[in-house]
Amino acid sequence: MSDLEAPLRPKRKKIWVDYFVNFRWIIVIFVVLPISFTIYFLTYLGDKRSDWKSFERRQKEHDANVKKVVNRLKQRNPSKDGLVCTARKPYIAVGMRNVDYKRARHFEVDLSEFRNILHIDKERMIAKVEPLVNMGQITRVTVPMNLALAVVAELDDLTVGGLINGYGIEGSSHLYGLFSDTVVAYEIVLADGRVVRATKDNEYSDLFYAIPWSQGTLGLLVSAEIKLIPVKEYMKLTYKPVKGNLRDLAQAYIDSFAPRDRDQDNPAKVPDFVETMIYTPTEGVCMTGRYASQEEAKKKGNVINSVGWWFKPWFYQHAQKALKKGEFVEYIPTREYYHRHTRCLYWEGKLILPFADQCWFRWTLGWLMPPKVSLLKATQGEAIRNYYHEMHVIQDMLVPLYKVGAALEWAHREMEVYPIWLCPHKLYKLPMKTMVYPEHGFELECRQGDTGYAQMYTDVGIYYAPGPVLRGEEFDGAEAVRRMENWLIENHGFQPQYAVSELSEKNFWRMFDATLYEHCRRKYGAVGTFMSVYYKCKKGRKTEKEVQEAEQAHLESAYAEIDQPAE
Repeated sequence: MSDLEAPLRPKRKKIWVDYFVNFRWIIVIFVVLPISFTIYFLTYLGDKRSDWKSFERRQKEHDANVKKVVNRLKQRNPSKDGLVCTARKPYIAVGMRNVDYKRARHFEVDLSEFRNILHIDKERMIAKVEPLVNMGQITRVTVPMNLALAVVAELDDLTVGGLINGYGIEGSSHLYGLFSDTVVAYEIVLADGRVVRATKDNEYSDLFYAIPWSQGTLGLLVSAEIKLIPVKEYMKLTYKPVKGNLRDLAQAYIDSFAPRDRDQDNPAKVPDFVETMIYTPTEGVCMTGRYASQEEAKKKGNVINSVGWWFKPWFYQHAQKALKKGEFVEYIPTREYYHRHTRCLYWEGKLILPFADQCWFRWTLGWLMPPKVSLLKATQGEAIRNYYHEMHVIQDMLVPLYKVGAALEWAHREMEVYPIWLCPHKLYKLPMKTMVYPEHGFELECRQGDTGYAQMYTDVGIYYAPGPVLRGEEFDGAEAVRRMENWLIENHGFQPQYAVSELSEKNFWRMFDATLYEHCRRKYGAVGTFMSVYYKCKKGRKTEKEVQEAEQAHLESAYAEIDQPAE
């Protein structure tokens, strides 16, 4: 067997959950989609009502809501009440990990009112927003102004708070870094009720650098000031098919945005947007985009493709046409390009509704898409949730750019999931060592894509049912994730914690650096008030005793060592 061949596996015996999952589309069509559409519509009306308010009124309402949060925290009795967490229902989170920490006794703080865009400052090029503002909401406001967040995550429902406290990336991250790298200030309510504004150069600079990836365990985020950039009306998108082995596809992807002469900061050589989709072990499509004016897009001979219409082919299937058609160029309205993966949830929609990509469905019921992830989770039940954890993969592997080929080969051998999404991002060398950080000495290697101030990483997005599952073979999802996590630790990679994690506490702190995080936990009184980030991400149910024991045990510095072999 060659290195790239997947191991032979015995056939798996079907159980009742298999049949339920196969016919789950009935519930999705008759229950989830109609309710999702209603929620989307009501949310849209709420957003429009907020838009009608002046920025001054929104700020006054914000200040009043912050006072409510402060008063609520002061009501907590540490000796009687559980640890603090938000009042949001567990299934509402877009991430796939179980929000089981809320099953233990906890002290709820309601942040549901924090969903307004507080100010668009065109002079400073800053958007001040509350944490529940989502990507669809903010692009509706900014794109007509020819402005956008520097990093706009693709799915409409992803919120600012989740992208900051967790993880957020887009096709522009090779220029601007992760979503949290584009934030210039955080407004945080600390454990003692103090409201502070953290920036990279004020007295709370340590907190500023510690907030990303902390999952809300250092304080309650109530607003953020985020960088805006000027944009044009269209995205000129080039689809380029590539063929060869996985190493060849990885190199073609790297060459699509990283000049071989290392001139990474030259805008003439580096596109505005980048993504690649690997459809098979031998085929992929590299996409590069540049902003274009309306005048350019409407010139005679240019093709305009409004991919946002409900009846249009799903984006990943449209891009796949380049494998037969060859390289082609088209112009997509900017906002529709930002949310190109929303309607089909990348390609997960094919598993949820196997026929939803068909022409007849798109024209008749496509306007109901997509189903809300929160409703899919709310209607799946414990058995189906566990089934998906074992028979389905939704993971992101963040790896150094030069290791993308090795990561693709590993993913094929262990999981055999296609398509695979590739998206690059800068990982900055910061004044403080944060939870995620570049390799030591990367700037001395002068590798393709790297600069003196940032190492280029790539998100290898693995979302779908593994090949063995589709063939009816045995597949141990939990064990596959454990092997993936060990591979990431050995290769200085990171696993976003929105996904299901099998990491032990020791391996968690071998993957991530605890130094700054634990310093801020102690300095700002989070210990004993907010759950630790590992325990919040930990798979499985949490009892009150476990929570208390976990909070009493301070992390040892040994957990941050990265030179020990993975368990």
